[in-house]
Amino acid sequence: MNYIHIPLNLKSLTKHSPDAEVLREAENCRLTVRDLMKEERYLDAFERSVEIMRLMRSFSDYENVEFRALLVGVLYDIAELHYAIKDYKQSERELETLFRLLEVLLGEDPERFAPYHILAMELSTRILRSRKKAMEMLVRQKVLTEQLYEKVNSGVVAATDRLVDSLCKTGRLLASSGDYRASLKFFAEAIRFSKKRSGKVTRKEVKMTIEMAEIMMRIKAMRPRAARLLAAVLPHAITLETIELEEDILALLEVLSHDEDREPRWRSFLSKITPSRRRAPKEDKQNSGNQ
Repeated sequence: MNYIHIPLNLKSLTKHSPDAEVLREAENCRLTVRDLMKEERYLDAFERSVEIMRLMRSFSDYENVEFRALLVGVLYDIAELHYAIKDYKQSERELETLFRLLEVLLGEDPERFAPYHILAMELSTRILRSRKKAMEMLVRQKVLTEQLYEKVNSGVVAATDRLVDSLCKTGRLLASSGDYRASLKFFAEAIRFSKKRSGKVTRKEVKMTIEMAEIMMRIKAMRPRAARLLAAVLPHAITLETIELEEDILALLEVLSHDEDREPRWRSFLSKITPSRRRAPKEDKQNSGNQ
């Protein structure tokens, strides 16, 4: 479970105004929620989050940017907490509200709120139960995300790293369950976001590409594509002087080059050493029945 901190600009409000006090108190309450989440006291944390929402009702201007920034953090907490207590449907609803709110804030200040939009995408890959729905969400947010990288800052880079790691983790889980094609979609998105973040192919992208090719190799029809992918990434591994990754690529290419020849031989060998199930003759069955 993650906690996101969104620094508020309280200088935009009168120092001792009721609105400033509401935001300060709500921020302090969020810190308590963070501590309760760390202790896995989810129901207590949820109760405190509800109190924050009640407190925020007294704010005078619901369209105020700082008010909405704080609301993003609270919604993020509540989505995480609903998921922790296994109220998955409500968690997904909170996520939808979170994205709608972030879209408005991105219009106000894209550089400031871009990292939190990406973190919401990372959250969605963890809490959406339907992997199809998670992929559809990523595609839906793609247009906005492309614009976010026009002004890359440290916050965007850090948030993207978390998103990439989460996409890879989902891809690995799907691969381990045998859903290879769905797994490949998540790895493809992870590589795309990672390249966008760095602007070039780094060691991380090479490593993810190798992992993606290994999964492709489990699908017979995709083995030629895996070979092409490995051949394409090999020059990058050489340029980056990543000897271990270069050796991994060459080893996989070697396996693929002999794969077509070896498979029929292995099948023939296994058929010879595996005892076949023979049917008992009909007359034997009849005799045993009479006995």
